[in-house]
Amino acid sequence: MKVLMINGSPHEKGCTYTALCEIKKTLEKEGIESEILYLGMNAINDCIACGYCKKNGKCVFDDLVNKVNSEIDEFDGLIIGSPVYYAGARGALIAFLDRLFYSSRGRMAGKLGAAVVSCRRGGASATFDRLNKYFTISNMPVVSSQYWNQVHGNSPSEVLQDEEGLQTMRTLAQNMAWLLKCIDEGKKQGINKPQYQPKINTNFIR
Repeated sequence: MKVLMINGSPHEKGCTYTALCEIKKTLEKEGIESEILYLGMNAINDCIACGYCKKNGKCVFDDLVNKVNSEIDEFDGLIIGSPVYYAGARGALIAFLDRLFYSSRGRMAGKLGAAVVSCRRGGASATFDRLNKYFTISNMPVVSSQYWNQVHGNSPSEVLQDEEGLQTMRTLAQNMAWLLKCIDEGKKQGINKPQYQPKINTNFIR
């Protein structure tokens, strides 16, 4: 069992990374492998709605999105971490996620999902809500914690002083590990993910 954690902050070892590391340590204690993927500081193309991925199985922009897409079947859970910018996630992260989720063509279904946000003071819950929408539109069970998954601080050292926030990260990791193990045991008993009906798309204007 393996979890992919995406560090959507431009700062490789900043506040978001600090929160993800707290999760990673607990996952390892629970026997769950994990990997932190840093998106970097370079610009990331947003989706241009060209339809290339429908025909070719990958995005027209051959970058980190395609790399993750090619490896996505190796992961059983996905945790998305982001700093808060004007009560929203980082723009480059949103561009990455839009293309990743759309070009994956339903392969996210059944994987566990969780969002983690880092802020100095406010805007965390709005950002948290925005990121969770990727999971709930993709047939991904959302893993919860004892509070909204957020840490507060303006530097990694300040985040490490947020005792409640760090405990929330650890509880999130425990819940993800527990659910991954439950799913794994279920598979051994012949319980697999649902076989979904063909998707219906209804347009409001005809």
